[in-house]
Amino acid sequence: MQKLTYLFLVTGLLLFAGCKDYVDEYVTYTINEPIFMSASEFRSAVAVEEPQPIEVQGKIVFFNGYLYVSQPEEGIHVIDNRDPSNPRNVAFIELLGNADMQVRNNILYADSYVDLVWFDISDPAKPVYKGRKEEIFPQAFPLTENGFSIDYEKSMDRTNGIVIGWKTVEKKELVRHYKPRWWGWGGLQNDGAFYTSAGEGAGAGVGIAGSMSRFAIYKDNLYTVMNNMLGIFDLTGESPVKAGDDFYIGFNVETIFSYKQCMFMGTPTGMIIYSMEDPLKPERQSMISHVFGCDPVVVEDDIAYVTVRSGTFCGQDANELIIVDVSDVKKPKHMVTYNMKSPKGLGIDGETLFVCDDGLRVFNTKDPLTIMHPDNILAHFKDMDGLDVIPFNNVLMMIASDGIYQYDYSDLQHIKQLSRLPIGK
Repeated sequence: MQKLTYLFLVTGLLLFAGCKDYVDEYVTYTINEPIFMSASEFRSAVAVEEPQPIEVQGKIVFFNGYLYVSQPEEGIHVIDNRDPSNPRNVAFIELLGNADMQVRNNILYADSYVDLVWFDISDPAKPVYKGRKEEIFPQAFPLTENGFSIDYEKSMDRTNGIVIGWKTVEKKELVRHYKPRWWGWGGLQNDGAFYTSAGEGAGAGVGIAGSMSRFAIYKDNLYTVMNNMLGIFDLTGESPVKAGDDFYIGFNVETIFSYKQCMFMGTPTGMIIYSMEDPLKPERQSMISHVFGCDPVVVEDDIAYVTVRSGTFCGQDANELIIVDVSDVKKPKHMVTYNMKSPKGLGIDGETLFVCDDGLRVFNTKDPLTIMHPDNILAHFKDMDGLDVIPFNNVLMMIASDGIYQYDYSDLQHIKQLSRLPIGK
């Protein structure tokens, strides 16, 4: 009996020692902790100022002769582009946390991190702040450039204000307390310039944006895609009205393009098509998959053009232009895939395709299966890092890392550069 008692005692001590070794095991990790600004200070930081130099490339929208250029997280530059040979920087809208925007009937709608803000641009050189809807994009955060996770729980605590930045912190936690943190997808992205078309059904007085936009307009509604969710806003009144709850549309939808009665949405793994027959109840039609990568999409004559690139968080080794027949949106058909160097934004005007790849490439798409034939390669402009484009009325507007380039393509055999408005120092 004494031997048995002793055996139990020794076994218990060993188990206790084992448990203690486990309890004392730690994990060390680096995380982005939020930097806050009070909500009142954040929402009062809106101003229309004298023109300022464009320091960083961002998203672009063209409307009634003026080009609107987002400087990520800082605001929107207003460019008088009525003479593409001589564009003039005429105003700057200070708007913290801006990335996306669209225009309808002289009203500019823009995000400001978690909020939706709008301006009257009847006089583009003197935009007038009109209003704000709060907490429309509750999970919109500043960009992260270091690849570390963000402290999601702290970031969502509105008692501390609005997240306007990050500080890198090293932490040590007991293994049993450690929880994997949320990675930084869904925030702004340093290389993201995004595309929305006015599209059929958009109606008069709608802006044309560059290719990776998360804002689109169809009929009387603004559609936004962020953090896997689609938001719809009725624009018929003096201020936008939320038209129902947000709903899940697909993993990390990054771009949205309006064409006919459909929305074409780009995700890291493929293109999703939604019918807008009922504008307030989009209905999923189909999805066509591709390798993992960032992918803006544009559509013309029932043909969709999608670029996939490697690099950043979006890709593996694929750099491609994918062409898809979407004449039957329920059954899209892959037509052909072309290898590219590192394609980003793209635009289509009739049978002319513009792709930001190794500068700017221009193709004749009359036969999508032969656009790489020498006769269909119309031009290739190098020595710039093209990011996104807007083709309109025979003028191609391209934003690149070092400037806004504009080209006259009225004669496709002799495309010529009209101007360059510098970006950066």
